[in-house]
Amino acid sequence: MPAYVIYQGEVLDPDRYEVYKPKSAASIHDAGGRFLVRGGDVEALEGDAPPQRTVVLEFPTRAAAVAWYRGQQYAEARSTRAGAARAHMYVVDGVD
Repeated sequence: MPAYVIYQGEVLDPDRYEVYKPKSAASIHDAGGRFLVRGGDVEALEGDAPPQRTVVLEFPTRAAAVAWYRGQQYAEARSTRAGAARAHMYVVDGVD
């Protein structure tokens, strides 16, 4: 069953965040994930829209998504993002 990583972030340092983006994209690709949503305009239908940036990733399984997040390659990308953005990130199972 596929799993989805949802990221909602507020960019605080755009220059450093631009360094993070290609590093994180490479780690996602190398872990078998893919982008379904990568930024873009948001229209709130109910409640408040997220701060600035929404990303949705698809991985073949929850285990693959968690392994990506905890892996060395993404840890290095994440260290680049530290202080450059405030983030909320979580994984959720898809539907069979």
